[in-house]
Formats: sequence, structure tokens, C-alpha cells
Amino acid sequence: MAEVNCALECKNTLGEGPVWDQEEKALYWVDVPYPEPTLHRWYPESHIHDSWDLPEMGTALAVRESGGLLIAMQTQLCHFDLDTGAVTKVLEPEPNLPNNRTNDGKCDRNGRFWFGTMQNNVSETGEDVPIEESSGSLYCYSPYGTLKKWDTGFGVCNTFAWSPDNKTMYFGDTFDAIYAYDYDAASGEIGNRRDLARFEDLGYGDGSTIDSEGHLWNCRWDGGCILRIAPDGSLDRKIELPVQRPTSCSFGGENLDTLFVTSARFGYTEDELAEQPFAGGILTVDAGVRGMPEPRFAG
Repeated sequence: MAEVNCALECKNTLGEGPVWDQEEKALYWVDVPYPEPTLHRWYPESHIHDSWDLPEMGTALAVRESGGLLIAMQTQLCHFDLDTGAVTKVLEPEPNLPNNRTNDGKCDRNGRFWFGTMQNNVSETGEDVPIEESSGSLYCYSPYGTLKKWDTGFGVCNTFAWSPDNKTMYFGDTFDAIYAYDYDAASGEIGNRRDLARFEDLGYGDGSTIDSEGHLWNCRWDGGCILRIAPDGSLDRKIELPVQRPTSCSFGGENLDTLFVTSARFGYTEDELAEQPFAGGILTVDAGVRGMPEPRFAG
């Protein structure tokens, strides 16, 4: 049985988008919703935990090769200066869809940033708003400043991962399935979308990462677990977690053999949270396998 611990009791409302930077030996993530959207950085060895207020909800991020971060915020992609806290707008992916926002995203191994959008489901007071349409799209932002929409018609865009041989890209819609696409690493082109997995009886598919053996680790919102999914879509392993709403994950640590998992307190009453005191914390899972390094954005 895999060992699971709460490594940092940060009590995030909706922790998301964890990225382990192997060079810095630090974990980055965001606490998404209003009224206090924040960026976090944590050094497990020294236990130093930094945080920055964000001007609007942040949903996903990547460490930049040129310094600082690239952050997907509610309506825009931004550069973030870690020394000053300055936010510089890069672009708005959907200026004609004011009710949409960004969601999950990660870099591929060529330093491109992939991300998805969805109907905004969080009000400015931090309350849940029902999602009524599948208005989300899948985008790729290149280090050269170009943005391309690759697919559309999604409810909640989640899961970004690439097979170790760089021939398959994994992406998901929480309302539907985890998909696999044929992926050309040199050009960044994708095609031939097909269903990989659903597991509808084990919560909703949220964020994921890939291990060195080519298995996808998928967090299950409202499922209280994380699944290890084989390349053929079969269930290899299920690991129970002490939180009901794990959100995403990233392999880290010196040997990339610790799975860091973000989680949420969002949507629960205080009485319900008393039954899962680690909700909103950073969990660690001794996965028994090494992960793949999280790439940096090449811009």
C-alpha cells in the first residue's frame, strides 16, 4: 500500500496546477478562487513557504527559462516576476467570451504551454456558479508568442501530460473522458482524438501527470483517490486519499519519486471539513515509481 501524508497543511480553498521545478527543488501551485487568489512556492527541504496575491484567479503555471513564471489567469496569460510580484499581461485567449476563464495547463517537453478554458464557475465572492455550457477550448501558446486553438466544445478542460516517447498527448474533459491524441513533438501538432478512460464510478477526472513507465496519474474530484492508468486505458492502481477533492499532481523530490497532490476545501461546510482536516493541503504519495521532469516554458 502506498504511503500517503499531508506534507503541508496550507488549507487552500482550491489548490491547483502543481509544478515541481527540478532545478530549484521547489513546488509551485495556485489557490484559484476569489476572494484571495494566490500563488504559492514551497521548498520541502527547508520548509520555506512563500505566497503572492494575484490580481485575478490563477489556474495553471509554468516556470520560464528566462526567469519568473508564465501564469494562466482568469482572462489572460501573464508573466509573473517572482522578485517584485509584478504581473505583465501577455494576451487574452478569448476576449469575445467574457463568461469563460482559463483552467488547467502545462508545458510540453519542447517548452510550449498548453492550456484549456471553460465557463467560469466561481463568482467574485468565491461562490460556486453552475456550468451550463461546454464552451471550453484547448490552446497551445508557443515560446514565439503565437496562440493556436486545437480543439473545442469542452465542459471543464483538465489533464495535460505527454507519453515518455513523446508520441501521445493526454487531455481531458471532466464532464466526459480522458482523451489521447497523436502528438508530433517537433511541430506541436495533435490529431486523432480518442477516448482513453472514464471511470465514472470513481469521481470526476481532474489534473494528471505522467510517470517514467508511461502511466497516467489522474486525480479524482469527489472520488477521494488518485488513479494510475495504463497506456491502454486500463486501471493499474487506485490509491485512497484523506481528502475527497484532490485536484492535480506533479512528481518531485530529489529522485522524482514523490507525487505531490493539491486538494480543495471548496464547496464544503465547516462540519464536513472537520471530517477531512487535510482538505486544501499538499499531500505526498510514495508512488513506487519515478516521474518525468516538469518542462519549463521556453520563452
